[in-house]
Parts: sequence; C-alpha cells; structure tokens
Amino acid sequence: MTVRTPMQTRELIAQGARLCGRMIRSEPRLFLVSLGGAALVVVLSIGSAFAIGAVVADVVAPMLDRGRVDAGLLAAAAAALLGLSALKVVGIFSRRLGAVYLQQSLQARQRKAIVRKYLRLPPAWHRDNPTGALLSNASSDVDASASPAGSLAYAIATVFLLVGALIALFAVDWTLGLVGLVVFPGLLTVFAVYSRRVAPRYRLAQSLRARVTALAHESFDGALTVKVMGRADHQTRRFADQVGELRQALVSIGRTRAWHDPVIDALPQVGTIAVLVVGAWRCEQGALGLSDLTAAAFLFALMDMPIRAIGWLLGAMPRAVAGAERVDRVLAADEDLPHGTASLGAGRAELRLRQVSVRNLRDVSFRVAPGRVVALVGSTGSGKSTVAAIAARLLPPESGAVLIDGVDARELTARAYAAAVSYVPQVPFVFADSVRGNVALGRPGVDDDAIWRALAVARADDFVRLLPQGLDTELGERGAALSGGQRQRIALARALAGGPRLLVLDDATSAVDPVVEAAVVAGLRAAPGGPAMLVVATRRPTIALADEVVYLDRGEVVAAGAHHELMRDVAGYRELLAAYDRRVGG
Repeated sequence: MTVRTPMQTRELIAQGARLCGRMIRSEPRLFLVSLGGAALVVVLSIGSAFAIGAVVADVVAPMLDRGRVDAGLLAAAAAALLGLSALKVVGIFSRRLGAVYLQQSLQARQRKAIVRKYLRLPPAWHRDNPTGALLSNASSDVDASASPAGSLAYAIATVFLLVGALIALFAVDWTLGLVGLVVFPGLLTVFAVYSRRVAPRYRLAQSLRARVTALAHESFDGALTVKVMGRADHQTRRFADQVGELRQALVSIGRTRAWHDPVIDALPQVGTIAVLVVGAWRCEQGALGLSDLTAAAFLFALMDMPIRAIGWLLGAMPRAVAGAERVDRVLAADEDLPHGTASLGAGRAELRLRQVSVRNLRDVSFRVAPGRVVALVGSTGSGKSTVAAIAARLLPPESGAVLIDGVDARELTARAYAAAVSYVPQVPFVFADSVRGNVALGRPGVDDDAIWRALAVARADDFVRLLPQGLDTELGERGAALSGGQRQRIALARALAGGPRLLVLDDATSAVDPVVEAAVVAGLRAAPGGPAMLVVATRRPTIALADEVVYLDRGEVVAAGAHHELMRDVAGYRELLAAYDRRVGG
C-alpha cells in the first residue's frame, strides 16, 4: 500500500476544497440555508457561554453565599437560557435540513448527469466499461463524492465558532487562549497523518466496489449458463475472491479510522481538562474570577462538536475525492458523436454511404433509395453489423460520409436523426414494462392505434392479443415473459411505431421462423409510405425480397445488384448462400 507524501496531502486538501466549492456553486440556496442555521448556532453557542458564566457568577453563586433562593431571579435566568436554547434548536433544524437537501440534491443532479452521459456515449465506450462499473459510478461513487455535503456548512460555520471561541478565550485570559491554540495544530497533524494512510485505501476500495458490482451483474446475467455448465462453485469462488479483496480494503480503512476518530473526539476533552487546570492555577493567582473560568470552560466544551464536524469533513475528503475522480472520468468522456443543428424535411428518406472507412471497413459506398430495401450480405466478420451501426449513427466513420437526403449525418440534430432513422439490433432490449410502454416509450403521438398498426406489421399483434392483459401485460425484466422471436418483433414494432423514414435492421428477425421473417419484410415493403430499409440478412427468402443486395467480404463491397444477378455472376455469393441454406436445413 502506497503512502502519500506531504505534497500529495496538500493536493488532496486542494482537490477537496475545489470539490466543496463545486458543491456550493451547484446548490447555493440550499447551502445558504444550512450555513445560515449553522451560523445562528455558532452565535448562540458563544453567547450561551457568557450567559451561563453570568448566571453562575451573578445569580447562582450569590444565592449559595446567602443560603437563600430567589425564585423569581432564578426563573428569569432559566427563561433566558431556555430562550437561547429554543433559538439554537431552530438553527440546528435549519442546518440539518439544509444539509440533507443539499446532499440529496447533489446526488440526484450527478446521477442524472451520469445517466444522460451514458446515453450519449458511443457503443465502443460501453464495450470498454462493464455494466457493473457503470452502476458503481452512478451509485457508490456518487454517494462518496457528495458525502462532505452533510457536514460542509457546519464545518465552515464552526471555523468561525473556533475563531470566535479563541478570541473570547484570549479576552478572558491569555494563558487559556494559548491552550486553545494547541488544539488546531493537533487537529491538522492528525488529519495529515490520516489522509496519507487512508486516501490510497479509499481509491482502491472504490475501484474494488466497481469490480464486485460488475462481477455480480455478470453472474446474474449469466446465471442460466453457469447452472447449465455446472460451474456455480467456480463462479462463487470468483465472486468470493473479489469480495475478500474489498473486505480487506475496507477493514484497512476501518483500522485507520479506529485511531483517527477517537483522537479527534479526545482533542476537545483534553483541551477542556487543560483549561480547567490552567484556569484553577490562574484563579489561585487572582488573575481569573469564577465567572471567567466558567465561561472559558464552557467555551472549550463548545469546541467539542465543531472539532468533530471539521474532523468529519476532513475524514470524508479522501473518499469524496476518490469518488469524484471516478464520476468526473465518466462526465469527461469523449462522446465522439458530434451533433449538428440541421434538420430534415418530410417524406421518404434516402441513405447514402460515400467511401466510408472505420475499423475493418474500407471505402464502403452504396445507396438506399427512398422506399427501397437493400440487404447486406456477407460472412461472419465481413462488417455487416458495423455498416448497420454507422447507418444508425452509433459509430462515427473515420473517413467518408453518411448522408441522409443529401445532408451529412454529423450535421443533423439528435432529435432530427432519431425522428428519421430507427435501428433494431440482433439482440433486442425489452424493458420491464408493459407491451404498451415498450412499444410507445412515452413518445408523443404514439397512441394505441399506432401501437396496434406497428404490431401488425411486425407480425406481433396475434401473440399480444393472447397475452393475459393485452397491451397492459407486464413483460418482466428484459422481456423474460417472451420468447426470443417475440422479443425481436416487439423491438421491431417499437421502431415502426415512431414512423421512421429509414429502418436499419441488424439481423433483427434472426430468432423468428423464416416464414414469419419473410412475412415481416414483405409487410414492411407493402406498407403504404413505408420506410427505406437497410437489412442485415442471413436467410435466402429475406434476401430474395430485397430490391438490391450489397455483398461484403473482409470489409469491402465486393458486388452490388439484384439477388439473381449476384447468384449468376459472383461465385463467393453463391457459396455463401449455399452455406446459409445448409445451416437452415440442418
């Protein structure tokens, strides 16, 4: 385990200060509510010290000397102290309520920002970052980064309390002020030692939390495979090893906090004892009176919670900085999918790829005319899905251009592109929602009539009518209540319900019966004003329905034309379709 140098500790304090400043700028009103309450508590706490000293010296002590209680005077003193306490309660309520709202608002703001960023980032980024790690960013990392907000306003206000208490101690007696000064270097020394030890441990713990969450998510998603392969013990051991590492990291943090927290708690108590000892000595010398000593002791007792609050804030900083670094890494990720300001007109759309190159693709060019169906055909790894992702603007080309109605896709707004182009992947995603919710996705104008029309074109209306509650049937997480082919048809209906002008299907009907697949494609072609379609196809009946076939091999367009023309002129194409036929027949 590495240890931080003093420079690194100063960097941690600087990072923590910047993080706190960002919190204040994000929610200034809530911070001011909490700070105002804390400031009221500070003022009343210092005032209470002198009020109690005056009551003891001017009310209680004379009564003890006379041996007679003045009930009226005692009641007035008690009422004054109770009034101060009542105002202090108001301050504490405002401080805590403001702090809670501040912390929860910061967390909500960051979680929304992270989710928005996730949805804008390209698929390549998501491939490099497992889902479990993304969940950890949006949960434990956000919790950690916002943790100082709970004590931020109180800690800032209590700095003024400590300064005010020190000034008051020096005003009472200079020796008592010197005793108070000892506490501050002690507090900073404790924090410096603590931060050097605990900061790297917090960073490791946050990283291990993400790995544990990722492995847990992977285990849940792959539970069926693990059970079928009889590898439950193996997967359990993998998870146990990761959990064990996290446990060791957290225990290491706990060991460090085990000495840090008691030391922070003990500092004001040691100071109070020192004040009483020094104060008693000064009283013997005649330099202090009872009222002054009582006020000084109470002032030092008041420093207990402020020192704890500052200790809480400083103690939370290493974890908060570690969490904020992980959150900022996500928010600073390059979206790499620039959106322009252009829009599109109405009517059918045309898609044109012009010398597009990316990854395994080289100079791919072809056109999907309005209302036409173009099938992408090629062996595994030829680049079919990459072309589909480029057409759906999920993957930006490294060179060349993608044009919709002659407009470069990069110049279109996200809204304009989403309204014109729909994409259905081979592995569809079904939300834990009703059929209606999955197809409509809350889009304005997509009513039940539009949903049923889309279901009919996708050949999904028959099985939806047989569901227990029809459109209101809950489909379960990831569409667990449906078969693979049914999930694909629900996803296709979702794409159609928005009335796209261009439909990109990445082998999106591979899990349905070939006859149903052909019927779906035929229905799409026959629909009045239907969209232009780019279809990744692997079955002869679907390919034969296309107006044009683009044959890809090793990332290049080898041939393009009608199906019968390619069957006649391109040997590789004939061999590929023969292999498709053998696979279907087998």
